[in-house]
Amino acid sequence: MPAVSKGDGMRGLAVFISDIRNCKSKEAEIKRINKELANIRSKFKGDKALDGYSKKKYVCKLLFIFLLGHDIDFGHMEAVNLLSSNKYTEKQIGYLFISVLVNSNSELIRLINNAIKNDLSSRNPTFMCLALHCIANVGSREMAEAFAGEIPRILVAGDTMDSVKQSAALCLLRLYRTSPDLVLMGEWTSRVVHLLNDQHMGVVTAAISLITCLSQKNPEEFKTCVSLAVSRLSRIVSSASTDLQDYTYYFVPAPWLSCKLLRLLQCYPPPEDGAVKGRLVECLETILNKAQEPPKSKKVQHSNAKNAILFEAIALIIHYDSEPNLLVRACNQLGQFLQHRETNLRYLALESMCTLASSEFSHEAVKTHIETVINALKTERDVSVRQRAADLLYAMCDRSNAKQIVAEMLSYLETADYSIREEMVLKVAILAEKYAVDYSWYVDTILNLIRIAGDYVSEEVWYRVIQIVINRDDVQGYAAKTVFEALQAPACHENMVKVGGYILGEFGNLIAGDPRSSPLVQFNLLHSKFHLCSVPTRALLLSAYIKFINLFPETKPTIQEVLRCDSQIRNSDVELQQRAVEYLKLSSIASTDVLATVLEEMPPFPERESSILAKLKKKKGPGAVSGNELEEGKREGGELNGAGERPGDSSAIGASNASTPSPSADLLGLRSAAPVSAAPPSAGSLLVDVFSEAGPAAPAAGANDDGFLRDLEPPTESSDSLLAEGPGDSDSAPPSVVSEDPAPPLPESDELLNKFVCKNNGVLFENQLLQIGVKSEYRQNLGRMYLFYGNKTSVQFVNFTTTVSCPGELQSQLNVQLKPVDPLVEGGAQVQQVINIECLTVFSDAPLLNIKFRYGGALQNLTLKLPVAINKFFQPTEMSSHDFFQRWKQLSQPQQEAQKIFKANHAMDTEVLKAKLLGLGTALLEKVDPNPDNFVCAGVIQTKAQQVGCLLRLEPNAQAQMYRLTLRSSKDTVAKRLCELLAEQF
Repeated sequence: MPAVSKGDGMRGLAVFISDIRNCKSKEAEIKRINKELANIRSKFKGDKALDGYSKKKYVCKLLFIFLLGHDIDFGHMEAVNLLSSNKYTEKQIGYLFISVLVNSNSELIRLINNAIKNDLSSRNPTFMCLALHCIANVGSREMAEAFAGEIPRILVAGDTMDSVKQSAALCLLRLYRTSPDLVLMGEWTSRVVHLLNDQHMGVVTAAISLITCLSQKNPEEFKTCVSLAVSRLSRIVSSASTDLQDYTYYFVPAPWLSCKLLRLLQCYPPPEDGAVKGRLVECLETILNKAQEPPKSKKVQHSNAKNAILFEAIALIIHYDSEPNLLVRACNQLGQFLQHRETNLRYLALESMCTLASSEFSHEAVKTHIETVINALKTERDVSVRQRAADLLYAMCDRSNAKQIVAEMLSYLETADYSIREEMVLKVAILAEKYAVDYSWYVDTILNLIRIAGDYVSEEVWYRVIQIVINRDDVQGYAAKTVFEALQAPACHENMVKVGGYILGEFGNLIAGDPRSSPLVQFNLLHSKFHLCSVPTRALLLSAYIKFINLFPETKPTIQEVLRCDSQIRNSDVELQQRAVEYLKLSSIASTDVLATVLEEMPPFPERESSILAKLKKKKGPGAVSGNELEEGKREGGELNGAGERPGDSSAIGASNASTPSPSADLLGLRSAAPVSAAPPSAGSLLVDVFSEAGPAAPAAGANDDGFLRDLEPPTESSDSLLAEGPGDSDSAPPSVVSEDPAPPLPESDELLNKFVCKNNGVLFENQLLQIGVKSEYRQNLGRMYLFYGNKTSVQFVNFTTTVSCPGELQSQLNVQLKPVDPLVEGGAQVQQVINIECLTVFSDAPLLNIKFRYGGALQNLTLKLPVAINKFFQPTEMSSHDFFQRWKQLSQPQQEAQKIFKANHAMDTEVLKAKLLGLGTALLEKVDPNPDNFVCAGVIQTKAQQVGCLLRLEPNAQAQMYRLTLRSSKDTVAKRLCELLAEQF
């Protein structure tokens, strides 16, 4: 960079800055600034032309005023004029002003771009660097459009100076990060990769940052960089500190470049070439060997640089996960850091060992450090290090050490920081379930967990222990005995009371033979906690009491007296009052046989994945719990026959056959009723013909031909529509063929599909390039959908093609006809496409829409799910209360019902719920359900082959913020599919 001469000191600027600093008040500062602005404005507007020095000085003052927080609305043209100066200092100030004050929408941008182009083509390295720095600092899309094609040429040109190459590489990296679609390497790819062989280490360091970013987005195009990166890394690692004097940092050769090379290699799998792989393994072994050598300097910079390379090398070894020898050596090296005096090193060592613990080659080596990690958990001062120690214990746990690790984590919980207690509780619960061989140990662990950290035990944890106890006959007696003993503590957490109420209500009879735990003793123990509990827990205890009357008839008078007291039947809480009144009446009028039937034992839960793992993953964020761990959790959890959903309260246990929504259906406060077979449907139902599976063979005459679709008018566009109708024409030329295979559906396809379950119009998909809008309408078993493809860019889409496919069985269930679309979509334009749909029979999956086009030469290939679900072919059916419940009872076979209990995802607004149910396509039946808060609906799904009747009941619980959704249909797959779709809507 040219030296700045003495005359460039700008004394006037120094005086102005001094005046500002000497101001005694804000008002004085503003006054001085306004005076200076007026002076500068007069100089710029004066008749006398200013020389370069004066312009530079005044532009500098404007820049300083702007940095103080004041608005600047003039001086931009003078700054642009400085760009044409041949003096470095004047050009530098001009670029600085533009980088800070000129936005991409400025009218001066064309003049600025011309000045930058002149400097880039000037061959003056200093001016070229200033221009490149300005492009990178602004980094706007306009800059990328103007210079993205020019900078790669400068980067790979043979006559470009090294300093300019460095600036060009970093400038291109900046533009690629802001506008990746505009930076197309194409022909420059191989030449950019070969910059790794450049003799100048600065060029290599800058280029590798660019190549790493490009490799992460397009690994196949840049895979040739692996061998070059290994070669360069080998030369650095094997060199002495004197070989690279200019790039040696405290006796460590090129540490930044080494780290970047190792990070680049983590973008790719292990090299397939044996020679390259052998050379890389040799490099990694050398790095591990150097870590064992005594330090060449006592300064912290030396150890920091050395350890940075070591940790990147270990990260690469873990990434490859294919060299057992290197993995074990890495583990041993990290083990030495566990007791290092530097806190950061201990943290990084624990974090890296967490990843090593998941490798089959190094898991045993990690386990050898268990005592050190336990000691870190107990003695570390820094909470973040203690959290990493807990994570490592969780990762290294297996059947051989589960009891020791769980015991240590429970012990630590008593003094653990509040910020990590909930996560620790989840981990203890998962480990106890995952590695439980002796289920009595599992029960002891969870109850101990509730005792130690009850406030942090989420509902999923105590639900889970109840599910497992119900599914394991061999542990039920032990669980009842243990929870009875736990409840005898003077201070007992409410979660313990919930577990106790549930388990004793179910299995208290198994310990009733002991006088110390007789039925009355059990009841008195539970009731002594009643007044200390919240409303949901009291409701659960009342349900346990009615179960006691069934299990222990001798307790009936005592419990009835409790239910009869004013504090229960006149309780201000409606739920408690209703339970007390209903349970009291039920115990008074029902016979012993009826009570035994209504209050029978809870059936075993179906095998499902543990919900605790999912909660831990959600709490920790994406990637915190590996896919393998989730699969293992499923496999291990399956041995326990656990269920992933809420068991509800004890009242649900005995209500398994109360599946008819008569006025008495809510007497027991049902939460998860299990349907059982009922009597076969009686003849004479008003809706037998409509709901029977053997409905008419085909729709009414004329409905199954193309008449409806042909005569159907396009939907009218509302004034506030998001998408204006485009110029698309159904008679456009057939699309060009693109040979590439369709892409797999986007990960968010199901989420996008769920948005259209209860509506027909809206935006289906949107990214930086494309917006897809949908309008659709349906009549009987036929539908027409209008897709609007909007080009959001200023560049045309070419070879625009769309295809719709029906995977698997869907081919025989739906008939989809796609009209061609214009293959050319101009920038900012929109085209329309029409899709005709015929429902042949019931279906579950959605058709796949594949869209391909070329944008700027690059192929864009995406696949979405068309928003077509079975509910789109509903015909609403009005029914009276009598007809509804009569048909409901007839559809009482277990396979005809689907039910789901779930937390509310949105605010429980009655009007919104009604709108969604109407959007589903069914008829919303008013004043049919005895409970005015419930919603019931009826409809008939029209297909070409048959008609399928459906009844729906939605029961919101505003207090618990939960819903129970029940669907009954003459076809089991329909009920199940509709239940899945609707559960995501509320």
